[in-house]
Amino acid sequence: MSIQTLTATDGSRVEFIDDVIVGAGTMKDVYFSPCKNYVVAFYRQPIDEASRHRLEMITGQYKTRIFDGESGDYWKNLFCWPEKIVEHKGLTGIVMPVYRSHFFFQHGSVNNDFLNIKGKEKQGKWFASANNQNRFLDAREKGDWLSYLRISLLIARSVRRLHAAGLAHSDLSYKNVLISPTTGNATIIDVDGLVVPGRYPPDVVGTPDFIAPEVLASSHLAKADPDRILPTILSDRHALSVMIYNYLLLRHPLRGDKVHDIDPHKDELLAMGEKAHFIEHPNKENTIDPETAKASELPWKDTASLPYTITGPYLSQLFEQAFIEGLHQPNKRPTADDWENALVKTVDLVQPCQNKQCGQKWYVFDNSKSPVCPFCKQPYRGSLPVINFYSGRDGTFSPDNHRLMVYSNQSLFMWHINRFVRPNERLTNAQKRRLGYFVFHQNQWYLVNEGLADLVDVNTKEIHRVGAQIKVDDGLQLLMGKENGDRLFHFQMVEGQPF
Repeated sequence: MSIQTLTATDGSRVEFIDDVIVGAGTMKDVYFSPCKNYVVAFYRQPIDEASRHRLEMITGQYKTRIFDGESGDYWKNLFCWPEKIVEHKGLTGIVMPVYRSHFFFQHGSVNNDFLNIKGKEKQGKWFASANNQNRFLDAREKGDWLSYLRISLLIARSVRRLHAAGLAHSDLSYKNVLISPTTGNATIIDVDGLVVPGRYPPDVVGTPDFIAPEVLASSHLAKADPDRILPTILSDRHALSVMIYNYLLLRHPLRGDKVHDIDPHKDELLAMGEKAHFIEHPNKENTIDPETAKASELPWKDTASLPYTITGPYLSQLFEQAFIEGLHQPNKRPTADDWENALVKTVDLVQPCQNKQCGQKWYVFDNSKSPVCPFCKQPYRGSLPVINFYSGRDGTFSPDNHRLMVYSNQSLFMWHINRFVRPNERLTNAQKRRLGYFVFHQNQWYLVNEGLADLVDVNTKEIHRVGAQIKVDDGLQLLMGKENGDRLFHFQMVEGQPF
């Protein structure tokens, strides 16, 4: 084992094992440190002055802004961020933390790991299509639908933080995001090429499947051509929308059956660029025929069986905004913040499937009709409370366009009690504490009050103190006191099929 010792530009000591390349991308070779707590990634070619200055900003000012401020520790789990710069034999390298263990495959692919993925990084491509999941992955690596909601939420939150700092990733794709469906975690990698609009242009146009239509449509032009559109925050928004659709529906939102040109290369440029069209657009110009799909792609490529609307009202609206209204109008695309808010609300709508053999295990509960799991078609049996949230505004209560589906052991947190609290990186430890939970006992639903000091039954005026077990029936209205932002819970009982 040959160990090289270098001095980073910040004066610190850096070591790496130089006779074993542990990873190789399109631009860099990666080496372990002897302690394996960090890696050193060297660019294969010398970089220019602008690229070096970009690295200095990323490892300096931008790193400080994101990680040294309030909630900085939170982001360390969501980004693999370059920490230092080194030089060796005329090449520039960056020092980065090692990925956490859950971002490596614990189990090999099917058929005795014929793909040799055990121990390899969990790039999102393995999980973003039904074909890859069903043909190649061990069932113990797949996770369930709730884990993909959580992963999507974390990715949206991370992109929101980048954009808030004025940065664009420029190559946001499942290649540059590692995910762990078994734990519901995600981390964004390859952030050394971040785009600062007007200052540091992108090094690449992106990864196929995630390049925004306007970027791809003008990619034949010279980089300096004023009509050439390069990756920005707006193109990141497209990539984020595609990624969320991929993870939740295991298909690409633009890859339908429509053929634009007999030349495959020209057809690809048109289908993903100038002529890009949503596969679930109401005009049905670019649909998928499930009869032509592989068995391993079904039922996901049957959009009649699993339409985008199974993701619930909040995400459905954003998919329409992203792939109908904003597909060719970048300014109309949903922001990362829009996706984060919609995903938080959608998590509150999910219900565990009563079919223990259901592969997805969770689904968005649709109480506008007889509720059925869209994945395994198991109907919901029994009654279920739904909480509709109202908040006090100017002396009256108005609906918050937010509701919570109840299930056994479902929890109440501060963000359910107070509309001014959002479940994100800024939550304090006190705000993370559970305040109540629901139980189903002897055919009756109850809310157990663990930490709600001001809880009043609007109809009876009874005060339910901490420790109370409140019987939940249709029409129950519980009011949170002024300390909690004057929020009203209105309970509605939804009836599924009888047992």
